[in-house]
Amino acid sequence: MADVPRFVKVAALTDLPPGASLVVLVGDLSIALFNIGRSVYAIDNICPHTGGPLARGRLNGTIVTCPLHGWRFDVRTGQSPHLPGEQLRTFPVREVDGAIEIGVEG
Repeated sequence: MADVPRFVKVAALTDLPPGASLVVLVGDLSIALFNIGRSVYAIDNICPHTGGPLARGRLNGTIVTCPLHGWRFDVRTGQSPHLPGEQLRTFPVREVDGAIEIGVEG
């Protein structure tokens, strides 16, 4: 049986206006949130190349570019559009009573 994620409140929706990003910490995880077209996406905040902070990267549509060396990732899927096989961890997101909750294992 698959693990059911445990949802954790990480921010208020008002903390993340459309087009913005935000870093949240859940335990040892640094997670980048992105609000795109009224949808919130959550990915690992740490670029696998050299550990750049993706929430500080440039967002173009659904693609975030790492501010250190330009690696790109789709915030919806975690996949890199230019590096086959490179993929970030993604997290389920839901809104409950104006709060953003992220699903984590456990």
